[in-house]
Amino acid sequence: MRKIKLNLQPIVKNIDLPTVLKTTIMPSDSSESLFIATQVGRIFYISKGAINTFLDIRPRIIELGTSSGGYDERGLLGLAFNPAFYYNGLFYLHYSVAGTQGPGALSKPFKPNPCDIETLNLKWTDRDTKYDHIDTVEEWVLQPNGQPEKRRTLLNLRRPFLNHNGVNSLNFSPETGKLVLTTGDGGSGYDPFNLSQDNMEICGKIIEIDVNKNTLINDPPVVTRFDELPISIQETLTVMAKGVRNIPGISFQKFYNQYIKYVGNVGQDLVESVFSFVNYRPMPVTQLVQPYLKSQPEQEKFINFGWRGWEGTLPTSLIEDCSESPTLNEITITYYNEAVKISAQRISPLACYFHKDSRPDKFGGSALTGVQPYMGSNIPDLTGSVVFTDFAQNEESEPPVRGVLAYTKSTKDSKLNDFSVIETDYDFGSGSAYYVCLGTNMNQTRLYLGVYASANVADFGKGTIFEIVP
Repeated sequence: MRKIKLNLQPIVKNIDLPTVLKTTIMPSDSSESLFIATQVGRIFYISKGAINTFLDIRPRIIELGTSSGGYDERGLLGLAFNPAFYYNGLFYLHYSVAGTQGPGALSKPFKPNPCDIETLNLKWTDRDTKYDHIDTVEEWVLQPNGQPEKRRTLLNLRRPFLNHNGVNSLNFSPETGKLVLTTGDGGSGYDPFNLSQDNMEICGKIIEIDVNKNTLINDPPVVTRFDELPISIQETLTVMAKGVRNIPGISFQKFYNQYIKYVGNVGQDLVESVFSFVNYRPMPVTQLVQPYLKSQPEQEKFINFGWRGWEGTLPTSLIEDCSESPTLNEITITYYNEAVKISAQRISPLACYFHKDSRPDKFGGSALTGVQPYMGSNIPDLTGSVVFTDFAQNEESEPPVRGVLAYTKSTKDSKLNDFSVIETDYDFGSGSAYYVCLGTNMNQTRLYLGVYASANVADFGKGTIFEIVP
């Protein structure tokens, strides 16, 4: 694939860490506005060249950056506008709730040991007390006076660990009209409790929510499993996919009378993966929780990305220093049995890139942060392509830190596709530039990139939003 060189055109600077970039048309307006959701809880929009505050829910957001050296994966993670937003003013938020901090599901860091069966079969117990925080999915409305107001809560989810909560986690499906929620596996590393493959667990799934059904429901219980939900809420949910580690959203590309779905799955030690699929059979949660299906679920109904048995195209492995030669890395297949069991069920990635790659036209990445199709004509070399971003080139790269922009092409077969780096000539100076999110406008003819000068959410005001232009 050919290398492409593009420009980054700054739109707004000095904002807090952005998590979502998307556009919509405001009621009583005639053109699209660019919305920027920040992790700390403020949402801005840019209209006619001016930046305005749309909503500020910082008091509702859990205190961020108090652990892990200031790095955090909680906060305001999802924003989606109802397809009829122009007329009804409805929009949806996913965020981590203030005052819900818990001790976490495990008392010490988890690392699976292929020689210790106990580490491969852990269970999440005492969930009411051993959890990290609670995430919520809410419906809001923009009132006629221009002020947003919360209408109801759709889900309350108890999360086992700080990380892997999804980001850019809400989107409406143009295919079904339902709200799609992408949840990570709950965090830590290596999915300690194998939640992503357990059909009853909400962690590690892609879920559709019918927001037009049972609309009077409010204040749902805090849960971790589908079978803990009241029937009235189960009736609004279907499951699209499982085997998710962590996802920077789902995007849709129209292909004749169908839609291609694109999903990025963040890797563990080795590889980042972009998946695509067209056909799927969503599983109603009411059927999923029926006793006769619990023991023998209809696996063919799920799209399965393979985690935790698979990391992209590779069986999930541990990387450790080789005892005989500490300068070498020893790779051990960790979840061998699960890799074999899941092998025939999982779908293959559309494209993968690795954490270490010495090829001159590739790069070593760290974490996938966005996947978006581009259908515009201003960048002809990208038309019809799938663009993706990586947080930062791997730690062996020379400072300063730089994120990566790349692209691949859709394929009609199941073969792994190549990818190519997109070069940019923007001068970030001597500071760091983490590529934290990627977005498009409504018809996918424009691309937006969020860049942050720090990996820590508590380093405020270090963000810049760019448009990617020829």
